[in-house]
Amino acid sequence: MRIFRILFIVQIVVVLSSCGNVKKLPTNSIIPGAEQVNEYLPLLKNKKVAIVANHTSLIRKTHLIDSLLALNIDIKKVFCPEHGFRGNGDAGEYIKDYYDKKTGLKIISLYGKNKKPKRKDLADVDIVVFDIQDVGVRIYTYISTMHYVMEACAENNVEFLILDRPNPNGFYVDGPVLDTAFRSFIGLHPVPLVHGMTMAEYAEMINGETWLKNAIRCNMKYVLCKNYSHDSLYQLPIHPSPNLQNMKAVYLYPSLGFFEGTTINVGRGTAMPFQIFGSPQLKNANFKYTPKSIAGVSKYPKNRDTECNGICLSDVNIDSLNSLKRINLSWLFFAYNNIDKKDDFFKPFFFNICGSKNLMLQIQNGKSEKEIRKSWQIDIEKFKTIRKKYLLYPDFEE
Repeated sequence: MRIFRILFIVQIVVVLSSCGNVKKLPTNSIIPGAEQVNEYLPLLKNKKVAIVANHTSLIRKTHLIDSLLALNIDIKKVFCPEHGFRGNGDAGEYIKDYYDKKTGLKIISLYGKNKKPKRKDLADVDIVVFDIQDVGVRIYTYISTMHYVMEACAENNVEFLILDRPNPNGFYVDGPVLDTAFRSFIGLHPVPLVHGMTMAEYAEMINGETWLKNAIRCNMKYVLCKNYSHDSLYQLPIHPSPNLQNMKAVYLYPSLGFFEGTTINVGRGTAMPFQIFGSPQLKNANFKYTPKSIAGVSKYPKNRDTECNGICLSDVNIDSLNSLKRINLSWLFFAYNNIDKKDDFFKPFFFNICGSKNLMLQIQNGKSEKEIRKSWQIDIEKFKTIRKKYLLYPDFEE
């Protein structure tokens, strides 16, 4: 079969003059790794292949697996992350192994009772291909899945290949750095909440900083994106998970993700997840909404079937880098200061999101946003020094 180099049509967010150093890239300019078939096909020929994939693993409108099967690549199995292979599992929903009806391939869940490929899973595999669209936030579990796949590959002498994709939040670094005492599947590494790296760059850092078990190293290769840099805004061609349904949600996720560790509903169970927030007890709100169970999106949302007083962020300008290049703490401050039951506001999960207890204590003790941000800076600057060693694309300008 003739091999096509497929150019993926991506729409770049229109950037206004207020966006500083963000580049205005022409349509079709950014080419993700998966589309550069000629670059990685020789690495897969005559090998037994496993794929780590989900619904975002696309070449134009064709799934990567369908494309590779059509090219006679010997795919043995597929590993899938949180939300499942088809991307319709709820947040935190247990994903089971099964066989895909379309391809007949076995789908092995890495978000169920097991989050790391077992030795037997890799016994008949020469190389594992990783192609998943991430959003560049520490609490988004796809980087944790990548960590454990890399570790399994290193332990079992299996090659690891990343087909890199742009990071839609890759134009800044911000937020509290994880204290490893609070390691969990939503945060394995001592990095800020927003790390500003693509998956290939992050994998290089995992290897280089010896973060894998017993400081082993993964035999890794990657196909980089063409024409991508960290000073550009990239619009995702498909939603990366059920509750990040558009670019506004993707950009607001680093700021609104804090609410997942509180009593506040963050729009789950509505048509606007990660674009609104509220609670039945919230005061000084500007509208009302009632979260409902939505199959494949949010089955058990916080405050289900209970009317919430909410704040709508539909007017937030996502075209301006000035409004995007830092985590917004004002919404967390507002919610905490406008709810009566402050003793119940923070849940233990909040510590895993933040990576420590510091932010909760700072808010409870009346620290200002300026003081909180200042407390992050030493750790952020240390991280930036580490990050710089592993960048594979031109960096953003501060």
